[in-house]
Order: sequence, then structure tokens, then C-alpha cells
Amino acid sequence: MEFRDPWYLVLLAIVPLLVYYWRRRRSVMQARLIYSDVRLLRKSGVSPRQKMLAALPVLRGLAVILLIIALARPQKSNAEREIITEGIDIVLALDVSSSMLAEDFKPKNRLQAVKAVARQFIQERKNDRIGMVVFAGESFTQCPLTVDYDVLLALLDQVQVADRSWDGTAIGMGLVNAINRLRDSKAKSRVIILLTDGVNNQGEVDPLTASEIAVPYGIRIYTIGAGTRGTADYPVDDPIFGRRYVPMEVKIDEATLQKIAENTGGRYFRATDTQSLKQIYEEIGRLEKTRIEVKEYTRYDERYIWWAVAAFALLVLEFVLNQTYLRRIP
Repeated sequence: MEFRDPWYLVLLAIVPLLVYYWRRRRSVMQARLIYSDVRLLRKSGVSPRQKMLAALPVLRGLAVILLIIALARPQKSNAEREIITEGIDIVLALDVSSSMLAEDFKPKNRLQAVKAVARQFIQERKNDRIGMVVFAGESFTQCPLTVDYDVLLALLDQVQVADRSWDGTAIGMGLVNAINRLRDSKAKSRVIILLTDGVNNQGEVDPLTASEIAVPYGIRIYTIGAGTRGTADYPVDDPIFGRRYVPMEVKIDEATLQKIAENTGGRYFRATDTQSLKQIYEEIGRLEKTRIEVKEYTRYDERYIWWAVAAFALLVLEFVLNQTYLRRIP
């Protein structure tokens, strides 16, 4: 409980003086009888009525205390918070072509490293709708936009490298699929995070053409080229000698990825290892922040009325007793 006008509480200091004054005044105004011998009166003691008479000034003092507290306006505050969130719609477009098996992102291959970093990125987002598309020679929606991150993470775990039937790198098709996920979005911020380790060699849509499709929808595209510089170890399973590694030349069309990002107001990043890939996703997370507005309200419930009622009740009780049972007749 708190007080709206606490300065009134200073008046409590004069209450003992008032009680003393009332008791003194009552003593002076009492009628007196003169006895030749008061020993018998002393033996009779003090009656309950006399004790109650002495308590009347105290009763009046309690009423004054309650009135002073009522004047200070005791209140109970209830704080309320209104949280307004403005989430972002994000689509992760992941390259799952066979080259993602290259093991230059130690201790894992590229796809395993991307899945681990993407998992952490998803877990750190709040109130955003996130979807996921995968692409190799074709593109498929792995998960539509959702705020159910548990489902999204479960589907992320199921992502595997494309088999030979649809292997390749169709960056343009991956972008078009991601744009389709976002074109009906009502979010103020719509983002695609495209990750690839190669050069577009499949699909009917050119990557730059796909980026131009994104512009009217206000979609920003962040592009990530994943792969070391030079060559990377690529696993080959030999039926006779078992698994062995061969050097694979790393080819990333950085010029196209940069142009895609520039066309849509995004940025291009190059990830050469797991640590740099993690830093890139963290940087994108800082660039695309969810807007959270917190408004706090404090509602006050006035409690002075109960103190005033109690004070009035004591004053009424004091008056009734003073005029009836404790009434004195000189």
C-alpha cells in the first residue's frame, strides 16, 4: 500500500496531544462532591463504567488517526504491461546439392555445419515466423512459415543431401520458391537467407531474375557463399577401398550472389568455416531485429474510503456511548 498525499501523515504527531487535552478537559469538567471520609470510596474500587469513561478520549483519538490516514489517500497500485511485438517473416533457403558433403567445415561437412548454425539461429528468434525451403536441381518447401519452432527444428533435422535423381544447383528456383512463401506475408519485414556452395546450373529461372521478382514484394535477400577457398576434401565411397577423400575445387558464383543481395537491399557474406558461418548468422540476426514495444500502466485502487468509514464509525460509537451509557449528569 502507498499514499497519494503522504504529507498528511505528519498530523499523526499531534494525536497524543489531542488525547491528553481531551482527558484533561474531561477531568476539569467533572462535578465534585465533598466527603468527610473517603476511605469507604477507595475500598469500592473503580467501576467498569469509570474505566470506559477514561477510554472515550482514546476512542476519539483513534478516529482522528483513521481520518488522517484517509486524508493521505492510501492506494493499492496494480502495474500492467502491454507488450507489442512486430515479428519478421524469414525463409531459410538451403542448398542441399551433393557438394554440401564437402568436409571443409571441420569437424563436420557443410550441410551438418549449416544445420547446426541454423538451429541456433532459429532458437534465438522470438515472435518471428520462419519457414524453410531446400534446393538442389529442384526446390521444395521443407516447412512453411510458422512460429512453432519445435516443428521447424524437427524438419530441419530431416534435411538430407539430394540424391542423384535431383542433384544440381538451382539457385533461381530456390529463390522463387522462397519468394512464394513470402509474397502473401503481412509482416513489415520479409527476409530470405539463401545459402549455397556452388554455381547455378539447373532450373528454369535465372537467379538475378528471381531477385528482381522479390523487389516488388519488399523482400530482402541475404546471400551466403559457403566453402573454403581453393579446394575442399570431398568423400567418395569406394566399394573396394572404402571411403576416401578427393580434392574438390570450390566454385561459388560470388558476383551473382552479391548482385542478388544488392538488388533487394540485403548483404552478401562468405563463410569459409563453421566459425565464420556462425558469425554470419549472428550478424544477420542483429540486422533483422524483432521490434518489441513495452508499455507499462499503473492502475491505482483508492482505499481511503474504508479508513474514513472506520473513523466515522468510531466517532458515532463515541458519541452514542457519551450520550447514553456513559452520559454524565452534573
